[in-house]
Amino acid sequence: MTNATPEPSISTRGAVDLSALNRPQSPPPGAPGGAPSAGGYVLDVTDANFQQVVQDSTTYPVVMLLWIPTDQANAELGTLLGRLAEEYAGRFLLGRLDAQAYPQVAAAFQVQGVPTVVAVLQGQPLPLFQGAAPEDQVRGVLDQVLAAAEQNGVTGRAPAQGGDGPAEPEGEPEPAEEPLPPLHQEAYDAIERDDLDAAATAYTTAIKQDPKDAQAVAGLAQVRLMQRTRDADLQAVRAAAADAPGDVDAQLAVADMDMLGGKVDDAFARLLELLGGADADAKEKLRVRLVEYFEVVGPTDPRVIKARQRLAISLY
Repeated sequence: MTNATPEPSISTRGAVDLSALNRPQSPPPGAPGGAPSAGGYVLDVTDANFQQVVQDSTTYPVVMLLWIPTDQANAELGTLLGRLAEEYAGRFLLGRLDAQAYPQVAAAFQVQGVPTVVAVLQGQPLPLFQGAAPEDQVRGVLDQVLAAAEQNGVTGRAPAQGGDGPAEPEGEPEPAEEPLPPLHQEAYDAIERDDLDAAATAYTTAIKQDPKDAQAVAGLAQVRLMQRTRDADLQAVRAAAADAPGDVDAQLAVADMDMLGGKVDDAFARLLELLGGADADAKEKLRVRLVEYFEVVGPTDPRVIKARQRLAISLY
C-alpha cells in the first residue's frame, strides 16, 4: 500500500464455504439475545453500498466482519466487535456483511468460512483472523490495523452511522481536540500531501528542539519506514531476502515490509535472529532499525519489551 488513493482492488472471485454453520442459532440483530443493530460506528454492508465502503477505506480504516447474523458464534463476535467499534469512537468503521444474503460480495474477500474479519485500507483487503478470538487478542489486532493505517496516511475518522446504535448525548458537544504543536502539525500536513521528506524534516526539527519529544521520535520512525517502503515491490523484496539469507540489507528490507503489513513479531524475529552471527557494522545496522521499530510500535507494547530484552542480550 502507498499513500496514493488507488482504485478499489477487491474483486469478486472464489466462494465462502458456509457448510460448517450447523451450530446453535441466535436471534437477529436488534432482537433480545442477538447482536446489536447497526448504528454508531457499525454499518451493515450490502451490494448497494459495498463499493462506497471500499472507497471510504482510503479515508479511514474499515474492519469487515463476514458473518451469518443468526449464528450464535457469529453473533457473539459481532457483539464484541460492535462494542469495540463504539469504544474506539470512529478510529475505524465496522462493516458487517451477511455472507448468506450477499454471497457475491462475500466472495470478493476470498475467505473460506465465517465468521471472518478482514481489514480494508486504501481499497486493499488485509485478512486478520477467522473464527472466535478473546477480547485482548481482538484489541491487539485492531491496534495493529490502526498502526498500519497511520503509516499509510489513512488517518481520518469514520462518521457515525444512522440506525439504532448508540447516539451522541444531546446538548453535549464533543470537546475540541487539542491542537498539535506547530512542527507536528507541519509534519502531519506534509504526510497528507504525500511529502514525506518535509514530514521527516519537521519531526527532525522538533526532536532537535526537544530530544524528549516522544511523539516526534515515533513520528519520525514511522515516516522513515514509509520512505523506505513507498516504492518497494513486495514480491521482489521477499525474493531477494530468500536468495540471500545472510544479506543484512535484504533482510532489513523485508522486515520493513513486515512492519508495514502489521507483522510485528515477524519483523522483530527476523532481525534478532541475524544478530548472533553479525559483525560489528551489521549489528549496528540491525540495532538502529530495531530501535526505530520499537518507536513505531510503542515502548510499552509487550512485544517491544520482549524484543528489547533479546536485543540487549544479543549485544552484550
